[in-house]
Amino acid sequence: MRYKVVHGAQAKEIVAAPDRARALLPAFIEAAKELESDGVRAITTTCGFLTIVQDEIAEAVNVPMITSSLFLIPMLRRMLGPKRRIGIVTANAQSLSPAHLLAAGIDPGWNLLVRGMESRPSFGSILGTGNTNDDTLDVDETRREVVEVCRAMQAEAPDLSAFLFECTNLQPYAAAVQQATGLPIFGIYHVVNLLHSGVIAPGFARGYL
Repeated sequence: MRYKVVHGAQAKEIVAAPDRARALLPAFIEAAKELESDGVRAITTTCGFLTIVQDEIAEAVNVPMITSSLFLIPMLRRMLGPKRRIGIVTANAQSLSPAHLLAAGIDPGWNLLVRGMESRPSFGSILGTGNTNDDTLDVDETRREVVEVCRAMQAEAPDLSAFLFECTNLQPYAAAVQQATGLPIFGIYHVVNLLHSGVIAPGFARGYL
């Protein structure tokens, strides 16, 4: 694994509006090129709001590159059928704009339910948007908040068929949400595994799973 930090790309800035990510595009491209030079065979990012600059970064490198789990939505819609609803859990529903969705190949007219974590104080400590100066993450409280949001979504939309976690910080709580709701959950974990298995094909000597 190799990591590159794009200085200035703070979560609360990138999530604020699509143009924030585009203003930092040269820095993202530079980081991606450096990773490619280091020998990496696939690249991803830690913020799903970067759909807005997916094409430019992907064109700048010669290895597979994906910025967001939101790119799974068109495939999930095919898997589930267009009439079944998909729930998108995002860091900030107010900031997840039609531009972000369109950049990921998502039609805003699709049967989606989008809800965010922006009002949850413990989750806010991850993004630096919490109400306190303490940046210590309370994992149990954050898990409770994520489960609470997802259960509320399920109650609001009984036809909900799956969850898509936009924010990479939501992935650790997928098991708890699945236990509480019984629904399939998709996110950055699946994107990374897709990339990994594509560039390093499994040999199946020890079985498939």
